[in-house]
Amino acid sequence: MSEAKVVAILGAGPGLGVAIARRFAREGYAIALMARSEEKLQAIQTEIEGSGGVAHSFPVDATHPDSVAEGFAQVQSQLGAVSVLVYNAGVFPMAGILELTPEKFSQSWQINCFGAFLAAQQVLPSMLEQEKGTILFTGATGSLRGSAGLAGLSVGKFGLRALAQSLAREFAPRGIHVAHIIIDGRIGSPEQAEQTQLSPDAIAQTYWQLHQQDASAWTLELELRPASEKF
Repeated sequence: MSEAKVVAILGAGPGLGVAIARRFAREGYAIALMARSEEKLQAIQTEIEGSGGVAHSFPVDATHPDSVAEGFAQVQSQLGAVSVLVYNAGVFPMAGILELTPEKFSQSWQINCFGAFLAAQQVLPSMLEQEKGTILFTGATGSLRGSAGLAGLSVGKFGLRALAQSLAREFAPRGIHVAHIIIDGRIGSPEQAEQTQLSPDAIAQTYWQLHQQDASAWTLELELRPASEKF
């Protein structure tokens, strides 16, 4: 079993997911890439490995407890204990209440919130044993307010925020840093104009800084938005 420090990114996809993977790989962390699409995971793995990093792909459905448990068991077996969990899975259904089907509403809550609960349960035992660890949740504007046509998003993201608060209050005294990051704006690409969209690389740098914080000054919640965003 490798002794490398391990980051598990559940919701590893193009944009923010790959940016976080790149940032932690530069620091020598082994990257466990987790998402439903094996094809997308392989593309990210190839990029990380091409830059000299270590990455493994683990196809996981964040809404199914057995799939999540099996995925993290494989991470433990192949890479070792997870020292950093990034829950970046999310879905953004746009529909009014009368158009939003029960199935879509339930799926949105499961991806935006329930999967984070399942993932946290998998990594907490080893973090508690080591008396250290970091759990980072990707939130959204909908974490703070429900907007017309976005109930499916906001209910799940509200729940994710509450989960982060509960986890932090329970486990911070035991050495585990939990932080919820509100992404208030559209994530663009590093090449797009500055100050109009969030750069995924800039967000990833913030995730790294949160992980590096001293326990005497931990952040629970942080809002990120481009300079031009109205709020």
